[in-house]
Amino acid sequence: MNKEVQEYNNAQKKEEKAICDLLYELISQQLPEAENKIWHAHPVWFLEGNPIVGYSKLKGCIRLFFWSGASFEERDLMPGTGKFKDASIRYTSVDQINIEDVKRWLEKAKNIQWDYKNLIKRKGELKRLK
Repeated sequence: MNKEVQEYNNAQKKEEKAICDLLYELISQQLPEAENKIWHAHPVWFLEGNPIVGYSKLKGCIRLFFWSGASFEERDLMPGTGKFKDASIRYTSVDQINIEDVKRWLEKAKNIQWDYKNLIKRKGELKRLK
């Protein structure tokens, strides 16, 4: 595990750490080609420089989020607000994580991508990559 991500996970309370550790394991298994680092203070995975998936500590939960998740058409992923295509799910217990759902969403994250890496160049206009 990336040292910075390990430190992030270790800084969480016991149940939240278990959630983070499981999410890290699932994401790393499903996206072995992805770059992983701490970005904007939480773990994020990138494909060819484009942010795909990450997780973060919120008050009382861990949020798993997908930058292009609103395009996945998955009822359990809550779309973000605004013009971006993000969606997320929140966990308060490791038992809430449906591993098959997460694997399916990670597969969709590879195949359905909006170009976030060039968002600033395009002055906020999102274009679909895949």
